[in-house]
Amino acid sequence: MKRFAALIVLWFLSVGVFAQTRGLPDFSDLAEKQGPAVVNISTTHVVRGQAQMMPFPFDENDPAFEFFKRFIPRSPGGGLPRDFENKSLGSGFVVSGDGYILTNAHVVDGADEVTVRLTDKREFKAKIVGADKRTDVALIKIEASGLPVVKLGDPGQLKVGEWVVAIGSPFGFDNSVTAGIVSAKGRSLPQENYVPFIQTDVAINPGNSGGPLFNMRGEVVGINSQIYSRSGGYMGVSFAIPIDVAMDIQSQLRASGKVSRGRLGVVIQEVSKELADSLGLARPMGAVVNSVEKGGPAEKAGVEAGDVILKFDGKAINSSGDLPRLVAATRPGARSTIQLWRKGTTRDIQVTVGEMPDEKQASGKPAKSAKPAEQAPNRLGLVLGELSAEQKRELKMNSGLLVEDVRGIGARSDLRAGDVIVALISKGATTEVKSVDQFNKLLAQFDKGSNVTLLVRRGEMQTFITIRGLNGGN
Repeated sequence: MKRFAALIVLWFLSVGVFAQTRGLPDFSDLAEKQGPAVVNISTTHVVRGQAQMMPFPFDENDPAFEFFKRFIPRSPGGGLPRDFENKSLGSGFVVSGDGYILTNAHVVDGADEVTVRLTDKREFKAKIVGADKRTDVALIKIEASGLPVVKLGDPGQLKVGEWVVAIGSPFGFDNSVTAGIVSAKGRSLPQENYVPFIQTDVAINPGNSGGPLFNMRGEVVGINSQIYSRSGGYMGVSFAIPIDVAMDIQSQLRASGKVSRGRLGVVIQEVSKELADSLGLARPMGAVVNSVEKGGPAEKAGVEAGDVILKFDGKAINSSGDLPRLVAATRPGARSTIQLWRKGTTRDIQVTVGEMPDEKQASGKPAKSAKPAEQAPNRLGLVLGELSAEQKRELKMNSGLLVEDVRGIGARSDLRAGDVIVALISKGATTEVKSVDQFNKLLAQFDKGSNVTLLVRRGEMQTFITIRGLNGGN
């Protein structure tokens, strides 16, 4: 037993020696040199409201009066206070010695007052030069000179598994240093189409937002922006905006106070394996076009619904999230080349990139559905009806089938009552749907167990929906 214990001790010692010879990361030099360029940002937002009369619930002679008056605020006029201040904290870092500072847009959003505190305890009131909500990047300015400035790195050179360091003010604790590794690159997040996020396991908490992410050379490679959390705190998944994306945004904000982006005027979705099979693609790739904006840049160039965009200006579209980023980074008015997949062949077309307008709410209302007819569902489990003349006028469609009920295998898909089936896609061919009889004859050509891809309109949007495992029968 003693010999076994001695072997264990020797093993631990050898591990320690091995670790020392390999050189575990030491972040002290990085923190000392780069920390002074990281700032604490506090904001104040005054919420204004009208005084509301609220009678005090106890008479002054009531024994409970003295206790409860501590907790129920009363304004001199007998009502609730008119205004109150909402305060928040964040981080930022100096990108030029004359006082320009990068942070997150959500840190300064709606702020009436922004205060920047440096590591030497000096405080400055900051002016918001501009903010871009789509990338969550903001540029602010303080009246100072000779400030310490961060070095910028190339996020394209980052490798998954590489050590990275964050410096910021989590929960208001200035210049806190945390470390971890790059977990993934080029992450797409829901509703975040313009940023290829860097995913890390660096401890990021409220207050870290807007702070820098450093590589081991002390260069900023990202801005810490978001965390994935069920509790509101760190859970091991954090996201940073690549610094090259942020610097492009800040240069536009600095020049004009706003950001100009390119647009094509298309609605796209991811190409699944089933959709790739239906379109005749060898593997899932690119971004499939659901619909094309009338009169938009894409329609003028000849892009059609059902096309798959494989490349934009020579850059491959590996997933649908790549396309918005590439197009948005293109200056409006530029001539670009799009490589399309259409009906089993590739083709190149030229498009003049348009300019993206302000964000608008998209309509998602389904068409009005009639009462489900008393009829048996088809092989997809769908009860369908042909559009009336009134519905065609309302929807501005010449043909299509209204989904009145969804049962069977159809109920396992995203199809829902009120959708309008526009077309059926098979082996790269798109067939416009004109009648229930025609649609069912098309279904009859599919073998049992096949996947059926439909082009569906929902409100003002179009999408491709695949129903898996076709039933036998009619």
